[in-house]
Amino acid sequence: MEGLPLIGLLVGAFAVTAVARRLNVSAPLLLVVVGLAVSFVPGIPDYQIDPELILWLVLPPLLYSAALDSSYLRIRQNLRPIGLLAVGLVLVTTAVVGVVAWWLVPGLPLASAFVLGAVVAPPDAVAATAVGRRLGLPRRVMTILGGESLVNDASALTAYRVAVAVAAGASYGLLQGLGVFALAAAGGVAIGWALGWVVHRVRLLLRDGVLESALGLLVPFVGYWVAEEAHTSGVLAVVMAGLYLGHRGHQAGPVARLQDEAVWKALDVLLEAFVFALIGLQLRSVVEAVDDDLGLLTLTGLALLAVAVLVRIAWVFPATYLPRWVSKRLRSRDPYPPWQVPAVISWAGMRGVVSLAAASAIPLTTRNGGPFPGRDEIIFLTFLVTVGTLLLQGWTLPTVIRRLGFSRRDDYTDALAEAQAQNDAARAAAARLDELDDGDPLAERAVAKLRAGLEARSNAAWERLGGPDDDATPSAVYRRLRRELLAAEREVFLRHRDARRIDDEVFRRIQRELDLEEVMLTRE
Repeated sequence: MEGLPLIGLLVGAFAVTAVARRLNVSAPLLLVVVGLAVSFVPGIPDYQIDPELILWLVLPPLLYSAALDSSYLRIRQNLRPIGLLAVGLVLVTTAVVGVVAWWLVPGLPLASAFVLGAVVAPPDAVAATAVGRRLGLPRRVMTILGGESLVNDASALTAYRVAVAVAAGASYGLLQGLGVFALAAAGGVAIGWALGWVVHRVRLLLRDGVLESALGLLVPFVGYWVAEEAHTSGVLAVVMAGLYLGHRGHQAGPVARLQDEAVWKALDVLLEAFVFALIGLQLRSVVEAVDDDLGLLTLTGLALLAVAVLVRIAWVFPATYLPRWVSKRLRSRDPYPPWQVPAVISWAGMRGVVSLAAASAIPLTTRNGGPFPGRDEIIFLTFLVTVGTLLLQGWTLPTVIRRLGFSRRDDYTDALAEAQAQNDAARAAAARLDELDDGDPLAERAVAKLRAGLEARSNAAWERLGGPDDDATPSAVYRRLRRELLAAEREVFLRHRDARRIDDEVFRRIQRELDLEEVMLTRE
């Protein structure tokens, strides 16, 4: 992809994302729709997915950022449902879609059909989690969907490599294929854990916020490269490193934590905008590649879309209830969830750019030098299933969530738990302050100010139990007044800067201090 078209794509995707956020609609879905429409506009460059760009430069930072923001403890607690989706469902989808494609597409070898199955097997939870977070899905559902999206790419890409090797002429037995799968998974986890351990130790030695953040930017690319060079799963290496470092983020410096949160959120927005716009822009190129068989392949693609959706539904409900029915111990520890939970999980199966990148990475020729059988058909069918799930399930998922009656039960529970924790923390800090207060008259004002701050922070947490939109509490009044005072202070510092009474460097340092205080006011 050349420089000017790439810049145009990024700018356009950013503009559509900004509009989507202003209208409070799903940015990934709007980007796909706009991309589909723009793909046939005269003069628009032929945007084709570069699999190396996606798999080496886009996928690792997205996975790493999601892993940093995930809860290692909640994922460990939900390993069983996550594993059933990220490994079990991926392999079942690969097999079922592969067999149906082999039956429907004339002349498509079974090995190539399994390549197609592996390509369309992993859902991308970006759109689903964005919708679920906005509409108040329970935290456990969000954890399962997020955990699935972190691991299922590894399962699908490993199955894809085995299927591509078989279709290209290699001889793989079932046990050998399972061995490759297990080795890739174990190796990726081990490399990711080792990388996270090393980076964490280096981070503790640096104690420099800028260097710590710069080191964090290197982790996903280094982890992916090392794991892929070792013929293991780069996806699992990146995910494991992100989970390790995210779980130990409290030991990093505060400046690094603030910077990392801002940097990764901004990078996520840009990369997600890029990949979803790129999905829509593929329409023209994939249609031109199979122009002769367009009608038949479109019907086949719709059939495979239905198969992919139905396989997920048929898997999720038994995977949710059968283990509890079989195991009394599991049933007592983790009771049957209401049917609405597997219903929404089964409908959150949107595919993403990883599927298209994997399809585009299929080699042009086999080991014998002949063309890879069914390559163009696989890419076209992958495109139909990907866009079909995004439009069908993505647009309807908000309605499904609302109709199923999910409510924000986690909000009150979180507020209550936070209020108790804030109260305990304030009492511990007050006790420590009593130990440090030696009656020095010079410290009297500082001690009084610290006690007032502890009381205000504790009260703010309890007041949130009355409702997040309540502006009549003392803490809300304090925040409103303090913001006004901060704005007045900024104006004075700005005038001093413009009059050259203080240097820009001094102004930026003061502005950062004011910004940090305002951010704290916003978070309270």
